[in-house]
Amino acid sequence: MAKFLCQHCGKIIEAPASTAGSKIPCPECRQMTLLLRAETPPAQKPKLAVPPITPPKGLSTEQVSGIAAQIISNVERVIVGKHEQVVLATAALLAEGHVLIEDVPGVAKTMLARALAQSAGCSFKRIQCTPDLLPSDVLGESSIDPETGRSEFHFGPIFSQFVLVDEINRASPRTQSALLEAMGESMVTVGKVTHPLEQPFIVIATQNPIEQEGTFALPEAQKDRFLIRMSLGYPSLQDEKQMCERFQLRHPIETLKAVTTPDRILACQQAVREVRVSPEVCDYILALVRATREHPALLLGASPRGSLGLFRLAQALAAIQGNDLVLAEQVKAIAPAVLSHRLLIRKEPEFRGTNLPTVMEEILGKTSAPPPPA
Repeated sequence: MAKFLCQHCGKIIEAPASTAGSKIPCPECRQMTLLLRAETPPAQKPKLAVPPITPPKGLSTEQVSGIAAQIISNVERVIVGKHEQVVLATAALLAEGHVLIEDVPGVAKTMLARALAQSAGCSFKRIQCTPDLLPSDVLGESSIDPETGRSEFHFGPIFSQFVLVDEINRASPRTQSALLEAMGESMVTVGKVTHPLEQPFIVIATQNPIEQEGTFALPEAQKDRFLIRMSLGYPSLQDEKQMCERFQLRHPIETLKAVTTPDRILACQQAVREVRVSPEVCDYILALVRATREHPALLLGASPRGSLGLFRLAQALAAIQGNDLVLAEQVKAIAPAVLSHRLLIRKEPEFRGTNLPTVMEEILGKTSAPPPPA
C-alpha cells in the first residue's frame, strides 16, 4: 500500500500503488481527489546540545592573598627591610593605582619598580626625565614611510604595563601633562587616533625631595593622579649589612623570576573590587576626606578621587591580608599614603611650621572609627 495526500482535507489516504494518478473519493471528506504521493518530509537532524556557557569564576580572597604573598616575597629578595613599603606598592598594583616614590637617591626606588614588574610577569619601560624631554619622547610619534607613503605611529615607552618615570619633576610641565590621559584613562590620544594601553597598567614615578634646582614641581592635577605617595628611607644597619652580603656576587634583580602572570594580576584586581566595605567603614572613609576639606590649616583638601582611592586601596589591603571585609584599622593605616600628597597647607603666619604628617595625625585622631564587626 502507498500513501497519498488528499488535495482537499490534507489527510493521508492509503491505496494500492497502481492507483496513483487516478481519482477516488477521500474516505474523510468524501470528495473526489487525485491520488498524488505524499512527500516524505526530510528527516530532521538531531540538534546539537550545547551546554550553557558559564562565566569563569573569579579568584577568592584567599587566592588573591596567596598571589600577593608570592609577589611580596619575591620583591623582598631585592628590596631588603622595607616590608611595609613593598606591601603598599603591591596593594597599589592590585587597586589599579599609580605610585609616587619621593626619596633621596640610592634607596632602591628604581629597583622596587623593576622587581615588582618582573615578579608580576609584566613588560617594563623606563623614562629618564630631563628638562629637554618632549611629549613625543614619552607617547611616541607618527612618521611617513618613504617607500609606501603611509603614516606609521611609533609607540613610545608609555606603551608598557609597568612604566618607571624617573625624576618626574625634572620633566617640563608640558611633558608632565602628557602623562595625564594615560594615568587617568589608560589610553593615549595622538592626533585624532586614540590608542588603548595594555593592562595591567601602572606608572611608578620617583622624585628627589632634597635637590630642587632645575626642577618643575608637580601640579596638583598631576599629583592627584597618583593613588599613593610613599618613601623608602635609609635601611637599618642590620638590613644594610644583609644587603651587602646578598649583593656580593651579583644583583638579585638579574635572576628574579616571575611568580604570576598579567592575566592573574587582572583577575586579582577584579577580585579586589568585590571585597565588601560596610556602610560604617564607607562613612569613616568619607569622614576622613571631609575632615581634610574642613581643617583650618589646609588650603586644599582631598578630592573625590582621593575618596575613591582610599576606598579601593583599603579593599586591596584587606584582600592581601586575607579578609573579605574592609576594617577601619586598614583604612587608618593607609590614609596618610593616599591623602597627604593631595593636601596643601595655608601660607598664613599662624600656620607656619605646620606639616602634613602632623595634620594627618590630628585628623586621624579626631575622626572616630567604627568598631570592628563582632
